[in-house]
Amino acid sequence: MATDTTAIDVSAPEVMASVDSTSASAEFIIADITCDNAWVSVRADDAPLLDDWR
Repeated sequence: MATDTTAIDVSAPEVMASVDSTSASAEFIIADITCDNAWVSVRADDAPLLDDWR
């Protein structure tokens, strides 16, 4: 018997970004929350600014 029969719509990824701060450092994280292990992170100081992407 299957325990999880929920269908996942992979045609609609949902990507989010966040800054995770600790007392030692801050990490900028980008993740597709519709897919397991689909994320990247960099030190927040090394992350490009939004204006640099334009």
